[in-house]
Amino acid sequence: MRSMHLRHAPRWQAPLLAALMVWALLAGLGLREPMPADEPRFVLAARTMVESGEWLFPHRGIELYAEKPPVFMWLQAAGYLLVRDWHIAFLLPSLLSALLTLALSGDLARRLWGRRAVPYAVLGLFVCLQFALQAKRAQIDMVLVGMTTLSLWALLRYLLEKPSPWWLLLGTFAAGLGTVTKGVGFLPLLLFIPWLWVRWKSPQDLPAHRGVHALAGIAGFLLGTSVWLVPMLATALSSSDPALHAYAREMLFKQTGTRYANAWHHVKPTWYYLQTMLTLWLPGVLLVPWLLPAWWRRLKRIDARHTLLLGWALLVLLFFSASPGKREVYIFPMLPALAVAAAPLLPGLLRFRGVRITLWAYVSVLILVTGALGLWLMSAPPERLHALVDGRGMDMITVSQLSRWLLGFAIAAALVAIAARRRVGVALVAVTAALWTAYGLGFMPAISPDSSAQALMRRVGERIGPEAELAMLGWREQHLLQADRPVTDFGFKQPWVDQWQHAHAWLLEAPDTRWLFLRKDAIGPCLDPSRVVDVGASNRRNWILAPGNAWMTGCDVPATWSADVSED
Repeated sequence: MRSMHLRHAPRWQAPLLAALMVWALLAGLGLREPMPADEPRFVLAARTMVESGEWLFPHRGIELYAEKPPVFMWLQAAGYLLVRDWHIAFLLPSLLSALLTLALSGDLARRLWGRRAVPYAVLGLFVCLQFALQAKRAQIDMVLVGMTTLSLWALLRYLLEKPSPWWLLLGTFAAGLGTVTKGVGFLPLLLFIPWLWVRWKSPQDLPAHRGVHALAGIAGFLLGTSVWLVPMLATALSSSDPALHAYAREMLFKQTGTRYANAWHHVKPTWYYLQTMLTLWLPGVLLVPWLLPAWWRRLKRIDARHTLLLGWALLVLLFFSASPGKREVYIFPMLPALAVAAAPLLPGLLRFRGVRITLWAYVSVLILVTGALGLWLMSAPPERLHALVDGRGMDMITVSQLSRWLLGFAIAAALVAIAARRRVGVALVAVTAALWTAYGLGFMPAISPDSSAQALMRRVGERIGPEAELAMLGWREQHLLQADRPVTDFGFKQPWVDQWQHAHAWLLEAPDTRWLFLRKDAIGPCLDPSRVVDVGASNRRNWILAPGNAWMTGCDVPATWSADVSED
């Protein structure tokens, strides 16, 4: 039977697989627009920073954006100043963080298990669906994982390799910086809990650590958080602007403690993360029946390396499971640690017939499902596709593009699987690379004009003409981002009646040249429905334009009126 070890493979195989991995992560960079839910708001805030010079307090339109710290937006804005192209810059932080995470995971595997484990840690992490999905999205979570992995890398070197206070300083600094990037960035510090257990129970000789090093750890964390927290608080507390005071309270309390202990959205049951692992962690999660017994044997003999990695991952899972608010990206920081913990076991597991059958089954199902979906999209009558495209602004041309890319991926993946023959590990990496290449070059560019509202806002600009002024009410971030001219807004979270009253005054100043863009189901009581213009659907909502003369003479919006619409 042919060995599945990379050490017995041709010397060019591992570099080729690594090159395919990097190519797949790069594929599509610059070919699409920011898409909901999170991407447009971050890019909008970053663009406002560059245009206004106000970097400390991010804005969403005329309002302060107080739901996330600005560090991720700083990175996007810095990327723009470097490359001068928002289509590239908005994805750069996630891409670079993904490459950093892969490099750190490989280096950590080398230090813990030897060089043989490096490709298994790196490629094993890459093939898990959630990793590349987040690497190709402009969301905070990939950057957060880059910081938590850096913190873990430094802390594990401090605890297991060399008790230098500089490693402790770096580890806690990365945790502090992660905390002001997204509130849970402190999670790597939980590593000290399983380390105390190891120090108590392990028969191994471990490096001696000095209590005075705790000062370096504290200093590192404070330095990391001070990057944003100190200037923000200094500015807010010294200002008489109540909006800055409200921003500081929102960031320090509601978006941290309240969001965790008493979440007001994304409320899920305790077992929610089980379904996340069973889907987004494919195909790695399929190896759990073999990994768990092997890990358990190493935990019973208090192997410090596995105890720290797996103990930390378990604490992270318990931490997020205890909160009522749950999202699939919350447990993402666990994935690199688990990939490193699995790395020394994978060469042996890939010898097992059951493991190979399981992984081949995954590859086969992936090919069959995408191929079948592509054939269905290509052959289904248009009326059968309305449920898919209605409300998203998509047309049959886009559906046809998606079907061709799905079929193209399925055919390419099948050929790769055949060429790989009995090397399931090679097939898995190559098919995964093909999937994310098709995603970046085909799937996302095809849906980008509609999902990003670019096509919708192009129609808006064509309808009102180049000389008209535009205001928005009930807008989403992608509309402001994609507008072809400066736009007036009346707030994002302001009560509907307040926004309508401001819109009334704005329209009446120049009714012949001013237009109002808004959701169709949020039309106010003072607009003449016969004069509004339907501009189409986007993001599951219908949108209209109201010219200034659509406002009915003598009509005022009642103070008690509110639009009866659901939020996105």
